Amino acid sequence: MNIIIENQEAPEFLGTAGGWTKNPVDAVKFPTTVAALRAGRQQAIGKFNVIGHLPDNNQFLNLHRGRGTGQAGVGNPATPVSHDDNDSSEL
Repeated sequence: MNIIIENQEAPEFLGTAGGWTKNPVDAVKFPTTVAALRAGRQQAIGKFNVIGHLPDNNQFLNLHRGRGTGQAGVGNPATPVSHDDNDSSEL
């Protein structure tokens, strides 16, 4: 299962270059839900979902909801993310 960030307002996923992608396979993959939540909260993306994506059958599991630092709209780029941290203190 891949842990990725989905834009709650559009069918898009946070891409590796900080922009959005419609293909979940091309999305940034996080090691934990905590790392994804932390990264999403630092983005100017408005509301987001932390999603578990099962690429073998293209199923999605909604794991958490969050809100970024801004209200970036559909197609607005986000800041490239770093997700090295596995600290669970922010849940």
